[in-house]
Amino acid sequence: MNDRLTGERLVDDMSGAERARAERVESVLPALRAAAAKADEEARFPAEHVTMLRDAGLLGLVVPEEYGGLGGTLRDLAAATFALGTACPSTALAYFFHNTSASRGLLPLEAIEAGLFSGDEIPVVRAFAEKVLTRMASGAWLANFASESVKSSSANITIATTARRSAGGWTLDGEKSFGCATGVADYYLTTAKLEGSQTAEGLVTFFVPRDAPGVSTRAPWDGLGMRATANNGIRLDGVFVSDDEGLAIPGAFTRMLQMSRGSFVGNQLAIAAVYAGCAQNVYDVVIEQLTRKTFADTGRPIASSPMHQQLIGDMTANLETAYLWLRRQLLLETSEPPLRPKAEVFRQWRLGKGAVTEACYQVALGAFKASGTSGAMMGGVVGRALRDLAMGLVMTFPAERGRLEAAQMVTQAKENELFATAER
Repeated sequence: MNDRLTGERLVDDMSGAERARAERVESVLPALRAAAAKADEEARFPAEHVTMLRDAGLLGLVVPEEYGGLGGTLRDLAAATFALGTACPSTALAYFFHNTSASRGLLPLEAIEAGLFSGDEIPVVRAFAEKVLTRMASGAWLANFASESVKSSSANITIATTARRSAGGWTLDGEKSFGCATGVADYYLTTAKLEGSQTAEGLVTFFVPRDAPGVSTRAPWDGLGMRATANNGIRLDGVFVSDDEGLAIPGAFTRMLQMSRGSFVGNQLAIAAVYAGCAQNVYDVVIEQLTRKTFADTGRPIASSPMHQQLIGDMTANLETAYLWLRRQLLLETSEPPLRPKAEVFRQWRLGKGAVTEACYQVALGAFKASGTSGAMMGGVVGRALRDLAMGLVMTFPAERGRLEAAQMVTQAKENELFATAER
């Protein structure tokens, strides 16, 4: 199909409504692609990209229509982050994290419907959830700050940022080491723990305005991954947040997570789609170059050499591997009725995230080998992709941890089958 949209390379069975939303994404790709190299070189998130995405109505992509959004689902988000990843992976990553904020609105509302909140809690939870969604739909860019530099052996993300009670609200202190759109987003949607809490029941969420007193930016992030994401992170020193700008009910965070279909808050698949889009782009660029350029002595395309044929075959297999894992996970997390229990969907994601990101990195590595020294330029598509896709190997968790956790889920379930009770 000649008019196939970029997002349809991943989600190839779009409905009419999904395709209409994907057309909005398609409309911004040329400008993003044109700006990608300069943004990477300057290691600067282009603020104009926020305006571009806002004008296209895409900041409310996964917000229900009743709250002013476009009514998209995880399928739309995966197609969007994939398509954006083919043009400017940095913008795609930042856009993904903006959209993860929607889970702080959607999941609490689902938890209310499921009866997980009591009568006096419901108005507070509903007000916060609806504020998240209406702000996104109105064009506010939200940076989702959860990750911190502090680590623990028992969790992928450990929260040390503390919220203590103050008159009329809360005072936040802490440091967030990772979060796109630092200094760009309108609000930092910040996860903290209640003072004195030692469990996930004490996790709470607040809106922190970008320019609030006590908010500062950490040193510039000069990482191996996507450089134009404004991933500096923030420091919070005595930042006051009023009661109506937070959801500080103990246990609200864990109750809402019960409503996700699989990964964490139910949208992590879309971050892997960013890497798949980047891999698809470097694949397309290198294949075009290798088939267009010819050997001086034979006139045959460089792509026809045995070595390049081997590399192209490996790249193709790795790219298809990424697609297969992503499409399977997308099916598991969006099918109605659900095809598998949540525990199985979660286990699949722990395997799938690593499988996708490792396969995508191998595509870039193959492109680097196939391009030779002419492709070994940090400002070129191959050099940028090799560095950008390296970040996927460690973001959230590496493949080794995912496989370890999946193995533990399988073996522990089998161990439980070995025990039974009997009457004496």
